[in-house]
Amino acid sequence: MIIRIIVLLFARGIVIPLMAAPQSLDARGRNAEAAEEKGVIRLNTPESFLKRMHRHLAPTMAKDFPNLPVIGEEGCYYLGLDGRKYLDFTSGIAVTNVGHRHPKVVEAIKRAADRLLHGPMGVIVYESALKLAEELARILPEGLDSFFFGNSGTEAVEGAIKLAKHVTGKPCVVSFTGCFHGRTLGALSLSTSKSKYRKHLHAVSGVYQIPYADPRGCPPDREPARWCVEELDKNLEHLFQHQVSPEEIACVILEPILGEGGYIVPPRQWLVRLREICDRHGILLVFDEVQTGFGRTGQWFAAQTFGVTPDIMAIAKGIASGLPLGVTAASRELMQKWTPGAHATTFGGNPIACEAALATIRVIEEENLLANCRQMGAYAREKLDKLAEKHARIGDVRSVGLMIGIEIIDPETGEPDGEALLKILHRCAEYGVLFYLCGNRGEVIRMIPPLTVNRDQIDEGLKVLDRVLAELEAGHPVP
Repeated sequence: MIIRIIVLLFARGIVIPLMAAPQSLDARGRNAEAAEEKGVIRLNTPESFLKRMHRHLAPTMAKDFPNLPVIGEEGCYYLGLDGRKYLDFTSGIAVTNVGHRHPKVVEAIKRAADRLLHGPMGVIVYESALKLAEELARILPEGLDSFFFGNSGTEAVEGAIKLAKHVTGKPCVVSFTGCFHGRTLGALSLSTSKSKYRKHLHAVSGVYQIPYADPRGCPPDREPARWCVEELDKNLEHLFQHQVSPEEIACVILEPILGEGGYIVPPRQWLVRLREICDRHGILLVFDEVQTGFGRTGQWFAAQTFGVTPDIMAIAKGIASGLPLGVTAASRELMQKWTPGAHATTFGGNPIACEAALATIRVIEEENLLANCRQMGAYAREKLDKLAEKHARIGDVRSVGLMIGIEIIDPETGEPDGEALLKILHRCAEYGVLFYLCGNRGEVIRMIPPLTVNRDQIDEGLKVLDRVLAELEAGHPVP
């Protein structure tokens, strides 16, 4: 006998029953409207959702945007508490790369929950963790074949730094201005995307920073890639001569594409030179691929997109389609030097999260999503370049695959305009499309749709962006 479990969901201020068989978002929205017409008891509204959120959640968690009250998700869409479908161009902040609630991922999670809910590695070992390690060794750049499982991107970064210091015996780390690596104290000490993230916190000692490659700063009479490489040489030479000896540096860590700092894409030659310098001085190179990984750039990882392999990699976000999982990856040679007890976890590598990750990898391959990412990324970029010609508010468009940054400026001064960007995001959300922001001054629209996105959905989202930009430029009131 099939047991039906009734889950109460809030929609348009009412309660709707969801039976064992899942409903599509369209069906849920229709049921919500029908129930409201019949006068079903109203238990909630979007306004009361937000009131409860601000009453009980820490302000640092309950941010101002977008805080969209939702009751469901499917593919590239959320279903709002108001019964509307919202096109999600955030992918849960680069997490749901195969789309929200992909049926094969959901089924894998259900099967796993019937067998094993919790498995502390070290006490027991189980198939899903071993199989995931084997799959990661297959899809990661050659040589990254040994793994530590944690719960998040921040944990993966902390593990990477800990591993680098442990195996080298060196105390110092070099990171880059504008990069973001997480909000725990160690990871935050490496991050300078926004000063507010570090307020009242004293950074861990031994962290040094140099400028990230930004081709926009290149003089007009210079070639950007060559200029960026020369700037890297100059900055590292100054660092080694005046601040810290290379013999004291355990690792250099960076995002291969600047994420929170504004979706800045460095020249490939810059990463190649950084690899060469690290090799010359015996410094480990660490890539934080928390946001760029699992197909976001059109290859499994940005390391493969640029053709530069790090010694250690931190990965998370898109790995498990929304379940908490982070991984520190390195060579077996390095990882074997991380002696037992030097690092540990209670929840890392949870068996259900590992099954979700395995299903995510299968979906990416079976549905050819790496190719779709490249194709849809090129299509979106072409459309955005045309929008940039049309709207003076767009100062720059930067992209690799479906990792797209749209810089918003004051058309009169050319300066970044974070205030205008927030207005744009709010109005786009009102019209049913969710974007997110990034940039050191909050001036860049972050467009990171699921890798399953199609042309019609890109057209739908960019049509809304076009409309909102036109309203703003025409002086129409935008909240």
